Amino acid sequence: MPHEIPAPHGGYLRAWRLAPGATAYLLLEFVVAMIALTVLSTVFFTGVGTFVLVIGVPLMVGALLLARRFGQLERSIATWAGREPIAEPEWPLPQPQAHALTRLLQPLRSGHYWSYLTHQMLVGPIVATVTFSIAVTWWATALGGLSYGLWQGFLPDPEPQADWPGWLISHLPPLTGWSGRVLQVAIFSVTGVLFAVTLPWVISGLTAVQHGLARLMLGRWPSDDLSAVARQEAAGRQSAVHAEDTAMRKLERDLHDGPQQRLIRLQLDLAAAERRAASGETEEAAEYARQARAQAQAALEELRALSRGVAPPLLTDRGLRLALEALAEQSTVPVSVTVDPGLDDAVPSEVARALYFVVAELLTNLTKHSGATQAELVAQVHADEPARVRLSVVDNGHGGASFTAGHGLSGLRERVSGLLGTLTIESPDGGPTRVDVTVPVSADGAIG
Repeated sequence: MPHEIPAPHGGYLRAWRLAPGATAYLLLEFVVAMIALTVLSTVFFTGVGTFVLVIGVPLMVGALLLARRFGQLERSIATWAGREPIAEPEWPLPQPQAHALTRLLQPLRSGHYWSYLTHQMLVGPIVATVTFSIAVTWWATALGGLSYGLWQGFLPDPEPQADWPGWLISHLPPLTGWSGRVLQVAIFSVTGVLFAVTLPWVISGLTAVQHGLARLMLGRWPSDDLSAVARQEAAGRQSAVHAEDTAMRKLERDLHDGPQQRLIRLQLDLAAAERRAASGETEEAAEYARQARAQAQAALEELRALSRGVAPPLLTDRGLRLALEALAEQSTVPVSVTVDPGLDDAVPSEVARALYFVVAELLTNLTKHSGATQAELVAQVHADEPARVRLSVVDNGHGGASFTAGHGLSGLRERVSGLLGTLTIESPDGGPTRVDVTVPVSADGAIG
């Protein structure tokens, strides 16, 4: 387990207990900084010196990539040592369709790469050298001063002016019965006590400086969060477009294979009944009429089933809560429903339509594939930040549900992703199966 390095204002005994781990952190940072300085200086300045040659630019890019690796190592050391983790920056993503030269030069256009290189070649080595030197000095003075009385007998007699204790002794007024050796032991002991008392605070402050500068230069910038949100929204829009396209294709295919074929059959049966009736064959005409009626009824049922994937009048007129309850009532598997009373106020209409479609598809899959005898639908609104709606469908079927490319659950996950939400499945073999859908919404019902 990593040793947590205390903040400067932490308890004194706790700071003392954790001072060795903090010192180890400073030692590792110093070693990494020296290695990084040596390697990166060699590679980068070789690239600068050969810039006019073909090899210069790749060497500079290689130095930037190495600086990123050294920075990641430093962030890992900070996490191992118990410091607050340093968040990963938003690195530029490679564009497969871009030219090879454009992809090669991409790190040269990234501020994070240059920040990492500056830290590893300049700021990091300076800070690591200063903090480690002070830490070693404080430890050596504290331990050496406190133990000086034990090993000073092995040293030659002190000579005035030879070191600072000798100089101090030579300028002190004579003390009766106090030899130079005794005074030197006393001076070293008092110094050791002072350095030992202040050591945990000094070590803690040094680690705070070391970690703070690393977080400033190796961590995320405010612009990274904006970039992440923009990329997430772009991915969500793409997923929504793809999911909508998939849904429309499925609807088109279902209409072609279902109601359209039945309506064609209905047309043929009516034509046949008309011919039989005109020729006086009433029994045959009645039979064709009965078949036509059955085809019309079947087409109507299929159209009703397909309409569940499109916003029904009940959803538009009465809201998502009653629409979900109606879906549960229409299911051939008994479904108990628990819906938050504030659901309709929290969910905007475009999100409600998508959630209705998701639940309709989940209940259809449950009926066709789960082998369940009962299920539960729960819809809850969580008003914390960020506000979100969570839908859960749980059944007692045989389990084994999973995401398969091009199939229903994967399409539903894309549809939910288009709302910047998540869809997860827990479906061990033997059941039960649990599907959770979480979609963020703002307090006024807009997508968050």
